Amino acid sequence: MSDHEPAEAIALELRGIGKTYGRGAGAKRAVDDVSLRVRCGEVYGFLGPNGAGKSTTIRMALSLIRPTAGEALIFGRRPTEREALARVGSLVDGGTFYGFLSGRDNLRVLARTQGHEGARIDEVLERVELSQDAKRKVKGYSTGMKQRLGVAAALLDDPDLVILDEPANGLDAAGIQDMRALIRGLAAEGKAVFLSSHLLHEVEQICDRVAVVHKGKLLREATVGELLDVGDMLRIEAEPTEAAIAALGTRWPAEMTEKGLIVQASRADTPEIVRQLTAANVDIFAIGANDHSLEEIFLTMTRDSDA
Repeated sequence: MSDHEPAEAIALELRGIGKTYGRGAGAKRAVDDVSLRVRCGEVYGFLGPNGAGKSTTIRMALSLIRPTAGEALIFGRRPTEREALARVGSLVDGGTFYGFLSGRDNLRVLARTQGHEGARIDEVLERVELSQDAKRKVKGYSTGMKQRLGVAAALLDDPDLVILDEPANGLDAAGIQDMRALIRGLAAEGKAVFLSSHLLHEVEQICDRVAVVHKGKLLREATVGELLDVGDMLRIEAEPTEAAIAALGTRWPAEMTEKGLIVQASRADTPEIVRQLTAANVDIFAIGANDHSLEEIFLTMTRDSDA
């Protein structure tokens, strides 16, 4: 992270932020020394399993709870300052709404608490595809509809920083796809989106950069591409397996996995590997790059941190 980036380019900065509950021997450290920066125009994924400290970190960033270490800054200001919070829209815990009011009326109430008349209500309802259900009482909404209403509420004041805690909760496959397009659209407008999720596939699809957290600690921060780049590896489906491993020898070390033979070799080695296996009377059914998923990388990282 560069220390020379313009202040306005950094929407959210966490500096060694931490949260400990209790004291003495019974103290529990929920978040431990997390530092990161979220830039305008990007979707930043905050990735970790349930209980990793994601929601606690978000609440500290929004000044809903006080950190016991470090600090959060929103566009260079503390989140307790009105000027900072005025630039943020957030969805935490799915949002809280009045069940006896309609979706539109809930947004009207929220707009008044924000000090305006809600000129953007129809716009945000359309953006989250709730226009047709805007007059229905929220108590009749599905979990996915309430989630979309929460996103509409986060966008109501046209924020520069959007913080979304598990926005895909309760959405079906089509809803998740629509949410993905919505979030990418916000980044395209120059807004910063800070997105917490335990859905690794979605994070891989939507985010520019990712912070991986586990048991309150930041394990790694990188672009999705950097996380997925684990070096040159080929995946080979061949039989007999033992003969294939022997033919590859020490030049191209191979390991048998559920995905087939994983070989430490580059794409440029493919023709020579094929010749070597053919000469050893090994039948080759498939050969190609061993593409890793974010899920595989994440499981490896968390397993290593537990060791």
